[in-house]
Amino acid sequence: MTDLTATPGLGPSKGPGRRESLLVPNARMQKRNRFETIFRSLGIFAIGASLLILALMLFTIFRDGVSSFRQAKITFPVALEASVLDPTGAGTREEIARQTTVAYGRLIGESFERALTDAGIRIDDIPQKDIVGMISKAAPGQLRARVLGDTALVGQTIEFHAMVGGRIDGYLKGRVTRQTAERDSNVTLAQLDLTDRLVEAGLLRLEWNPDFLTNPDASDQRPEAAGLGVAILGSAYMMMLVLVMCVPVGVAASIYLEEFAPKNRITDVIEVNIANLAAVPSIVYGILGLAVFINFMAFPQSSPMVGALVLSLMTLPTIIIATRSSIRAVPPSIRDAALGVGASKMQTVFHHVLPLAMPGILTGTILGLASALGETAPLLLIGMVAFVSNYPASPVDGGFLDPASALPVQVYSWASRSDPAFIERSNGAIIVLLVFLLVMNLTAIFLRRRFERRW
Repeated sequence: MTDLTATPGLGPSKGPGRRESLLVPNARMQKRNRFETIFRSLGIFAIGASLLILALMLFTIFRDGVSSFRQAKITFPVALEASVLDPTGAGTREEIARQTTVAYGRLIGESFERALTDAGIRIDDIPQKDIVGMISKAAPGQLRARVLGDTALVGQTIEFHAMVGGRIDGYLKGRVTRQTAERDSNVTLAQLDLTDRLVEAGLLRLEWNPDFLTNPDASDQRPEAAGLGVAILGSAYMMMLVLVMCVPVGVAASIYLEEFAPKNRITDVIEVNIANLAAVPSIVYGILGLAVFINFMAFPQSSPMVGALVLSLMTLPTIIIATRSSIRAVPPSIRDAALGVGASKMQTVFHHVLPLAMPGILTGTILGLASALGETAPLLLIGMVAFVSNYPASPVDGGFLDPASALPVQVYSWASRSDPAFIERSNGAIIVLLVFLLVMNLTAIFLRRRFERRW
């Protein structure tokens, strides 16, 4: 160890002959260390606050949304009377299909009252309207679809798993209380009393609800029957089309701009425009899609094709930028070595540069698709917020042009409805969307590590 001698004119202004040790911090160093400590503390606080907000958001979503994967159901025998469902006795599907859900609703109501009486549950103090009103309004349609799927059931007695109404379901989940029921016209205290009796008898219980992932959307009168089936299928169709449209064009454009395009004003303008397009708000692409693809090209509204075209325009600049960055990260020595041994420019790019850049290309592509999957604003402008209760056809049968919804749009639609059951389902849809995004991000990490090469 040595000491720094303060010589006149060269050392610190402490006077001639004065010595300062490097091991003893002076006032200036102490001030700098204090600033570094404060900055480090602020950084740790910012990270902690961000993680806390994220944890709070996830906790709220999972707390309010996990219950949507469970549904209150009651099982009881239903007599499918032939005199009601097939009055002519023809036994054909066409004749049975003439009966509307009103007839099936009447059969369900009568069978439900009979099942309660047989189980010894007291119902004499409850109006008949309240008893029948406990069953979901979607139950007659479900029973009708089951009978039309197998007309041999007419005349038999079957076990029917019926969903209860949204308020009864909310009562079992703690969302509805007796205090709120007194101010709610959609449920009565007598129905809650009957609910308690059914739970004690073991006839009514919460079950795993796979229909939440397969059913289409439902009306405001049947929130318990609403599902994500159409939204999941619509998002899958859009991502398939975006993948086909964006990846080949984006990668090819990146290779040309980075490896083959001459450096002149034209390419400079193209690069600037790509960077600007990546920063354009997503709702602008929705306006473009509405004006071009729907009003001018007359594509059907709320179809996966239009949604995919809009999302492709929005995602393409992101994929190009990520791919170019990955190609640029390949050391120039790789190119020089390949050219030095006689490889052509095309061979150098496709045999050496692209394999080394592939992890970054795959990562950027998947992250771009994940970002497109969560977009809502452009899809709202092209009509995908419309109520869609029918599944789109298969891609072979032109399902890309059928009306459909998407996961983020379904979240927006349910969150904008007043019934608390839809708020619960919107949180459940967010959980499903987060799972899709998590899978896509994990896939990006896996592919990056799987194909990564160090040099």
